Amino acid sequence: VQLQASGGGLVQAGGSLRLSCSFSGLMFSPYVVGWYRQPPGKERELVATFARDGSANYGDSVKGRFTISRDNAKKSVILQMNVLIPEDTAVYYCGAALPGFTPQYWGQGTLVTVSS
Repeated sequence: VQLQASGGGLVQAGGSLRLSCSFSGLMFSPYVVGWYRQPPGKERELVATFARDGSANYGDSVKGRFTISRDNAKKSVILQMNVLIPEDTAVYYCGAALPGFTPQYWGQGTLVTVSS
């Protein structure tokens, strides 16, 4: 199983970034797939995930600014991040979890830095 994340970088506050994660070696079903992040000095937190029924779930701090989408044919999950704020600075990880569990599989992480 391999998750490959890409798309991080440095952006000014108010800007946008797009993260992509490609999955290989596993089927989307039965996993919950999506994005998590770990800000400096803090614990990892949920950003946005797709449940098995296809519904999207967002962390409170990103609702209305971030959008998760997926391409089943390409087995990739995209995170479009708009109106970025410095508090969004973190290492972003894509992950795959069985429902009710923390992710069993993680991508390598991609750094997003938002300058004020």
